[in-house]
Amino acid sequence: MARRGTPGEYDSDELELLLRLRKYPLRAERRRRLQALGRVVDVPGLSPPHGSIQPTRLASGQLAPPLPPAKVASAGDQTAGRQVTGRAMAGWAWLLLEVAVVGLVIFAAISLWRTDRELNRTLTQVQRVESADLALPTPLATPVIDVVVLPGGHRYPHSGEAPQPGEAGYIPAHLLPAINNYESPPVPTPAPEHARRIQIEALGVDSAVYQDMYDWEVLKRGVAQHIGSAAPGQKGNMVLAGHNDVYGEVFRDLDQLAPGDEIVISSQRRAHVYVVRETVIVDPAEVWVMAPTEHASVTLISCYPYRVNTKRIVVFADLAS
Repeated sequence: MARRGTPGEYDSDELELLLRLRKYPLRAERRRRLQALGRVVDVPGLSPPHGSIQPTRLASGQLAPPLPPAKVASAGDQTAGRQVTGRAMAGWAWLLLEVAVVGLVIFAAISLWRTDRELNRTLTQVQRVESADLALPTPLATPVIDVVVLPGGHRYPHSGEAPQPGEAGYIPAHLLPAINNYESPPVPTPAPEHARRIQIEALGVDSAVYQDMYDWEVLKRGVAQHIGSAAPGQKGNMVLAGHNDVYGEVFRDLDQLAPGDEIVISSQRRAHVYVVRETVIVDPAEVWVMAPTEHASVTLISCYPYRVNTKRIVVFADLAS
């Protein structure tokens, strides 16, 4: 067996031979893989690029024999096998990690969705129970300075911070002077002839009606009426608002109403049927939709689109003859 020495004991040819001996198993294995893929072929009369390495005498006087073919093949198989096994194990580990992360994200999304649906379902049931025995107050006269923005918003206003678009209480900057001079009228005393319940069979809506649709705490209980708007069945425009994506989502599906659908609004004395005439999408500052009318009508208002709330969806309906 050849004695191991320091690099200084060998000349350049002998060092090159030793390097070839060490690299030969990997080269032989790579050549075999390329032959299996058809990328290397043997040409008769032409020796392989890395043929057998002949014995050579080293400076130490010992003979460095060539590696036997069986040993070369065995070394190449072992090296390639270790590489493939290591890559396979690393690949499986990453795959399991990715599956776990995706599973956690899906589980969290489903949990949030179920919680949101359950909360809205519970509030809807509460609103329907309250709608059966609630008498509402009588509207007062329309204030001299009216509101300048439609109700809505799905985020509670933050204390000490200016409301942002989509939040309750948001007012465009150019309308702030007008709204600062506006004083909300007091909530009127209850009266039996005014709205107490709204039912929309086409949407499955059945909710109590409260007063003051610009009060966040009132609006989150269900449907709220604009103070000063008309009473059910009376001449004028009765304006009602409701959330579309929080607190029961009472007006979530207003965009599904079609002309001819019926809206039933009840007072303590009787029920009045309104027929849908038109649905429009407007900006929050287009308060003309709440203007009084010369005939008995109702206007339903909610945020739009769902969970975006940069616009308002408005449904106009007229009292059925």
